Amino acid sequence: MRPLRYSINVTLDGCVDHREGIPDEELHRRAAENLERADALLFGRVTYEMMESAWRPSAQTGAVPDWMEDWMEPFARTIDAAKKYVVSSTLERVDWNAELLRGDLGNAVQKLKQEPGKGLLTGGVKLPFALAELGLIDEYEFVVHPRIVGHGPTLFAGLSKRLDLKLVSRLEYGSGAVAMRYEPRR
Repeated sequence: MRPLRYSINVTLDGCVDHREGIPDEELHRRAAENLERADALLFGRVTYEMMESAWRPSAQTGAVPDWMEDWMEPFARTIDAAKKYVVSSTLERVDWNAELLRGDLGNAVQKLKQEPGKGLLTGGVKLPFALAELGLIDEYEFVVHPRIVGHGPTLFAGLSKRLDLKLVSRLEYGSGAVAMRYEPRR
C-alpha cells in the first residue's frame, strides 16, 4: 500500500497563504525531491488551479515568467511531469497529466493508496482537512518559515478530533525554515 503524504509551508503564527513563505533555492530543491518521492499528486480544485496557473505555462512553453528564478525551473519541470488526481465536484474536465476523482472521497483515495508504488503527495488546505478527518494521511510535513504575518488561512480549524503525531524527522534550512515530518500515533 502506498502512503499518502501531506506537505505544507506554514509561518510561525500558522498562516498557510502560499504567498507568505520565504522561497529560496534550497526549499524548491527539497520540494522537487518530495514530488519525486511520489507516484502521483492529489489536489483539490483550488490547489490544482493555483499550481497549474503558476507552473504549467513555463514548463510547457519553455518561456520563463518574469517572476521565476532559474533555480525554480527544476521544480516546474518536476511538477509538470507528475501524474495528478484532482478532487472536484465543480470541474468538468482536467488535463495537465490529471484525472478527476469523483464520488466518495474516502473510497477513491483508499483505492489509490492500495495501488503499488512509492506514494501519493497532497498539499493545500481543504482537501487535506477532509483527508485528515477520514484518517487517510500517513505522514504530515510542516515546513515552518521564520515569519509572523498576522493573518490566515490556518490549518485544520474545526477538526472533529485531535490528531496526535510523532516526530519522525526534522531538517533545518539555511533560511531558518524547519521541515518537520510526523506520522499519526495509532
